[in-house]
Amino acid sequence: MAARCGGWALFCSLLALAALAGLGAEAKNSEDVRCKCICPPYKDHSGNIYNKNVSQKDCDCLHVVEPMPVPGPDVEAYCLRCECKYEERSSVTIKVTIIIYLSILGLLLLYMVYLTLVEPILKRRLFGHSQLIQSDEDIGDHQPFANAHDVLARSRSRANVLNKVEYAQQRWKLQVQEQRKSVFDRHVVLS
Repeated sequence: MAARCGGWALFCSLLALAALAGLGAEAKNSEDVRCKCICPPYKDHSGNIYNKNVSQKDCDCLHVVEPMPVPGPDVEAYCLRCECKYEERSSVTIKVTIIIYLSILGLLLLYMVYLTLVEPILKRRLFGHSQLIQSDEDIGDHQPFANAHDVLARSRSRANVLNKVEYAQQRWKLQVQEQRKSVFDRHVVLS
């Protein structure tokens, strides 16, 4: 199921990328280029920031600052104080990056839903509820080695991945119990 959803998300991402590539073939979007002029305070006029969509050659105070806040003779002095920068961005790249980010986030969300909802249901169906309870009782401290070989034999005969993980977990628990037993035996001998 996760592979099917992952393929769907990948398909949607590729479809969106193709649509955005079509947009990129057109002329530059007027929102992708701008000239930004930062003008500090001048005499009794407060400072201001002006943005305008103009070409790079027209990126100066005379073409961007509208309406001009100062009268005719002070325009040159006012414009000399303004700092104008030409800025260009690629909205297609921004959109593609956002789509990829959201696709990865969606895949991780689907995987989390799978791990929290679907996997426990599948595990109960495969192993049965009574077998899980019996396994917990077999591993308890009151009979640490009573049915260990039966549990290991059952785990070896299973072929799917969940059974292999359960087998590794049982083997690890058995090793921990053997280590506890040897440590307690040594402790008793040393006392």
